Amino acid sequence: MKIAVLKEQADGERRVAATPETVKKFIALGATLAVEAGAGETASIADAAYADAGASVADRAAVLAGADIVLGVQGPDPESLAGVAPGAWIVASLNPFGERARVDGYAAAGYEALAMEFMPRITRAQSMDILSSQSNLSGYKAVLDAAAEYGRAFPMMMTAAGTVSAAKAFVMGVGVAGLQAIATARRLGAQVSATDVRSATKEQIQSLGAKPIFVENVAGIEGEGSGGYAGEMSPEYQKAQAELVTAHIAKQDIVITTALIPGRPAPRLISAAQVASMRPGSVIVDLAVEQGGNVEGAVAGEVVMVNGVKIVGHRNVPSRLAADTSALFSRNLFNFLSAFWDKETGKPVLDAEIGDAIRLTKDGKVVNARLLA
Repeated sequence: MKIAVLKEQADGERRVAATPETVKKFIALGATLAVEAGAGETASIADAAYADAGASVADRAAVLAGADIVLGVQGPDPESLAGVAPGAWIVASLNPFGERARVDGYAAAGYEALAMEFMPRITRAQSMDILSSQSNLSGYKAVLDAAAEYGRAFPMMMTAAGTVSAAKAFVMGVGVAGLQAIATARRLGAQVSATDVRSATKEQIQSLGAKPIFVENVAGIEGEGSGGYAGEMSPEYQKAQAELVTAHIAKQDIVITTALIPGRPAPRLISAAQVASMRPGSVIVDLAVEQGGNVEGAVAGEVVMVNGVKIVGHRNVPSRLAADTSALFSRNLFNFLSAFWDKETGKPVLDAEIGDAIRLTKDGKVVNARLLA
């Protein structure tokens, strides 16, 4: 079983799909590892470290030749996989809804494409969940990015020259990224509040020492989608939340938005009028900017100034902490493949529960129910 690890080709992608740690673990299972030269450089991993772990380090053609499994962070272009035989697995974050043409390319080439972001959110798959591992560090980095753009201190400081007031930070969307953003802003000394469409998150917000900001008296609107993700809000809830947020957001110094709905554009949480209500010098970080953005006026890949308010729209935030996010991503991949490793055949064999959820293509066809609906 030959496993190929590729150097990422997407613009700005600094992560890598395997580390020396996971290379050793795969070899212990009986696999052979081949790593493309330079694959780990932007994640602070030298080629020599892979070689010391037992992998062969070579050019792309040699790495792909005869590969049974190709590991990536972002899905590689099917045309860049020359030498990979039909039936090989492509295991990565494949963006199935946004890159449907690429998925069709995998099918045409006969590859079995496995989308790690489609991993079901069930107990036994928690250690395989790339969305959670990457979102956790995205939430942390969002607060650091906000602090870097904010022209004042976060904590309250009492000095002989007077008192510096604590920054007020508001987190919108309390999933994995939002919870980490709350915790990080609290550690930096900010006065933190948060909101979500899922009422069950209220206790989580309070457990981190933040103030929950929730719509009350809108019966039956929980915002709970399948698999623990947020669902779409009803018009009644949207109206009530907009009124609540408008009053609250005008008093905030930092706002971090994290709301995403799988397979759909990011919901609009902050309007231009709400941005205009904030004080000059305030900062908004939109973690959903690449999916259309939670904030009106956010621009993917840019920090823009609107009425004195900075709106931060960095692309690929996990890649901005490449060493740590690569370590977590690569462990997700190892945990996934090793959980299904069959010692007798020397390869992973998927079961229906997880296999059917993440398999996009097989035998020349697109087979995933979410793409065929």
